[in-house]
Parts: sequence; structure tokens; C-alpha cells
Amino acid sequence: MPVPARLPSWAWVTGLTTGAIAVVVVLTVQADQGAKPTATATRPSPSVSAGVHPTPKTSEPAAVPDDSGTGRRIVYSLGQKRVWLVDASDAARRTFAVWPGTVSPDPGSYSVSLRRDATTGSDGVQIEHIVYFTAKSGVSIAFSNAVDGSSPPPASGTRTGGIRMRTADGAVLWKFGETGTTVVVVE
Repeated sequence: MPVPARLPSWAWVTGLTTGAIAVVVVLTVQADQGAKPTATATRPSPSVSAGVHPTPKTSEPAAVPDDSGTGRRIVYSLGQKRVWLVDASDAARRTFAVWPGTVSPDPGSYSVSLRRDATTGSDGVQIEHIVYFTAKSGVSIAFSNAVDGSSPPPASGTRTGGIRMRTADGAVLWKFGETGTTVVVVE
């Protein structure tokens, strides 16, 4: 068996420098993805441009609702217009505000039944990361985000079951909400 060659001292220093740079890059990316202050805004109007990301009314994120069960689950509060992604140890891994459609699910426990990468929503908006969990009065209810990042209110009289969120939140919910994942809807 051949004996590995000894690295010159400059190669060792280069390796350490490269490793240190990689650690700094990872920490910078993680810091950039951390909590950011949010402003209070009203629901966007249809004239809001696609590049604008209005913020749903928010305050200090609330704790996971007491009546939302236990274990790994997605919790959706109708009253707070907020979603929590809760891990198996009952710790909230992420929470964010959402824009509900015109048809809301009844409080209760459901399971993710279907997932679609992308489609056109019933309001004509291109959407992605669609996570279906129930239907009500013939309207499918699902979490999703608009591809262009917008969340205009539905046209007057349109019945929609889409629970929209920001693009980054949609991507995280998509990874978390595998088929069979419990979804708990609370008041």
C-alpha cells in the first residue's frame, strides 16, 4: 500500500483558508435568511405590481395555538391568518402570515392529499408549490404562492380556496408538507 505524500506547508494553509472562507459564506447565507423586521400593511389591491411584496398584517409571532394537536403538523389559524410548521417535538420551526381565499376550510384535522408543482389558480394567477388538504362546497383548499410573488385579491364574486403566501414561505411549506402530513385548521 503506497504511503500518502506529505503536503507542503503552503497547501495546508491554503486548505485552512478555503475552509474558513466556506464557513463565513455559510454563516452569511444563514444570517441573511434569518428573521427580518416586518411592516404592517393592508391587503394589496389588484393594481399592486408583481415586484412589490406587500406584507400581511403582522405583529410578534404568536405561539402555536393550544388547540392544534401534537406532533409534526401544519397549523393554519383562520382568525390570525397565519401558518405554523411544527416539528415532531411540537416546536414551531417557522410561522408566517398568509392571504386566505374566499372559501375557508372548516376547523378540524386534515391530511395533505395532493401536491402540484405549478398550475393556474382559479383566479387566473400562475401559482406554484400547491399543497392540497381539503375541499369545501366544491372548491379545493390548498396552500400556494403566486409565481410572480403577488397576492391580489380575487375578482369580485370569484370563489377561491387558495391560501397564498410569500414565495419563500411557499417553498418551505412545499418541502415540509409531504403527502400525508397533518394539517390542523383552528379558529
